[in-house]
Amino acid sequence: MDLTREVFNLVKNHSNALPDIRKTVVLNAPIEKVWKAVSTSEGIAAWFMPNTFEPVLGHPFILHAGPYGDSPCKVTELDPPKRLGFDWDKDWHAVFELRALEDGKTEFTVIHSGWDATKATKFGQPHPAVRQIMDNGWEKIVKEMLVAYIDSQTEHEA
Repeated sequence: MDLTREVFNLVKNHSNALPDIRKTVVLNAPIEKVWKAVSTSEGIAAWFMPNTFEPVLGHPFILHAGPYGDSPCKVTELDPPKRLGFDWDKDWHAVFELRALEDGKTEFTVIHSGWDATKATKFGQPHPAVRQIMDNGWEKIVKEMLVAYIDSQTEHEA
């Protein structure tokens, strides 16, 4: 393939990209506690979904997505206690970013990327439709379920 064709395909593919999903919340817990919630199998299962996660770079794991079946994943980034990234199924990438704030609080951001207007999931659902569903899902998962889990863990220690 010539260079002109490669550049054309890169531009064409890039123009099909949909925006990443980004959700941020400030949690009333120190970064170490939030890291434990987002980087252990038990923690992730408590606020996101059951899984076989292990915090090991390159480790393959499964997210048990209920009626959508099992999603194969692989840990691609691991920088405790600041960043965890994983490939999710065939197209997506998810990143959990943590930032310590004053007063023992932590800012948590999830970034879910890999959306392409021309692609569909393994169930045949177009990415644009699934992206909208997942955007709403991440809103609830991060701002309600993760917050509630962190708060419950803090109460247990009080």
